[in-house]
Amino acid sequence: MSDYVFVSSTGEEIPIIITTRRGVRNITLRPKTAPRHEIHISKPWISSDKSAIRFVESKRKWIENIFARAPQKHTVAPGDSFELFGRVVTLHHDASRRANQFIIHDDMHATLIVGGGDDVFESRVRNFVKTEFLKTAREMIKTAPRELWPTRVVAHDTTTRWGSCSTTGTMSLSWRLAFAPVDVMRYVVMHELAHRRHMDHSPAFWATVSELYGFGVERAKRWLNQHGGELHKYF
Repeated sequence: MSDYVFVSSTGEEIPIIITTRRGVRNITLRPKTAPRHEIHISKPWISSDKSAIRFVESKRKWIENIFARAPQKHTVAPGDSFELFGRVVTLHHDASRRANQFIIHDDMHATLIVGGGDDVFESRVRNFVKTEFLKTAREMIKTAPRELWPTRVVAHDTTTRWGSCSTTGTMSLSWRLAFAPVDVMRYVVMHELAHRRHMDHSPAFWATVSELYGFGVERAKRWLNQHGGELHKYF
């Protein structure tokens, strides 16, 4: 159990998990909305827990907005449908199967037949989405100049950012972009690839994003700002 709790304006008690790390210069915080509400803080050795809590309070409005905007979680069950990479995927269950089967009908529709027992249905769907997401992301990366390719691509479930690219060449992406329109997912991929050339958000960086993405960058950014929260409603 956490030693500290953030009490929201609605009365919800949200655990605060503080981690002290060597080499960290500033206090950073990350609200998590899934699978449960938590606030994670990283702080340098020189900073006290009390200073970390004061920092949380200074960001109260921002934190409250993140949790308020977090969508209600929807479980997935046989017969449900959701959009995946621009296709409407309908879920079916066949407990006699050991493996899943993905059937593409056309550019707009597909079926996922999920094997295994009832108790693993949702986790198998989630793992399928994550696997397909990484496959699709790597295909998008290969459309960019080879010198911008990352050394490693990993999928994460983050609530405060859609992607990042480290100086070592590791690209991290939120697998929930699989539920976004393909052009929006591609925008995030190209955004992070541009950081291979510019580790900032300078005019030169945005020029590189436009060069890699082509026409429609602002439209993709706008969609993500307006609808990004909806991508967290499953699992």
